[in-house]
Amino acid sequence: MSARKGSRSLPARIVYDSLWTLSRALTLVLFGIRARFAGPVPAEGGLLVLSTHQSHLDPVLLGVSMNRRLSSLARHSLYTFRPLGMLITALDAVPIDRDAPGVAALRAIIDRLRSGAAVVIFPEGTRTPNGRPQPLKNGFLVLARRSGVPILPVAIVGAWECWPRTRWFPVPGRVRLEFGRLIEPAEIAPLDDGALLALCAARLDELDRRGREALAPRALSPRRALARDARQLRHSAARQATAQPTERPLPPPA
Repeated sequence: MSARKGSRSLPARIVYDSLWTLSRALTLVLFGIRARFAGPVPAEGGLLVLSTHQSHLDPVLLGVSMNRRLSSLARHSLYTFRPLGMLITALDAVPIDRDAPGVAALRAIIDRLRSGAAVVIFPEGTRTPNGRPQPLKNGFLVLARRSGVPILPVAIVGAWECWPRTRWFPVPGRVRLEFGRLIEPAEIAPLDDGALLALCAARLDELDRRGREALAPRALSPRRALARDARQLRHSAARQATAQPTERPLPPPA
């Protein structure tokens, strides 16, 4: 058991587990959520979850797809309302003061990663305007290097169609998450910033492509297409054989 897990209070664990169960059920019913993992995900230890950003649903979709708790970033001002602050704390959010120097915000995230938490970062900086991956900002590079934790790339596909930026509320649909292979610290260390940014972008683009292929309607193989056509012909012949003849009056003589 990690230090963070052991430090959580019983009420915090109950709140998180209850919300996880409810959110899992809702995402299955409304969005038919599916997730595919290219490899095992560490059950403990710091982890930087690098995800494409499609909608407001993304933190929830990521959380219900994994078997370990995730920490997302939350504005420090949200903690001023005590009940909301208690809820956010129970959900393991990382408080970020946007008015503070950037170094302070980075330090808060690095400390959380070093304590053994899995932290979600959306490197595009904002939700996609068209459902496709956007260019990555380089702010996460310092987190990966200084924390010394692996990067887990994730592509979310279908959430934009359910809740684009132009819509007030989500609609039902199909959502898929593609989790890639870990990028280990030993793989990160020899790369300069440009190479590491390009590697992460390429991984996310490839995962996005796989997710779209999985959601696309599948074309039938020639063998299955022939079997389908044969069934349709049999059904058509059966309907014709059982159809009752109808009599029509002859037209009057000219």
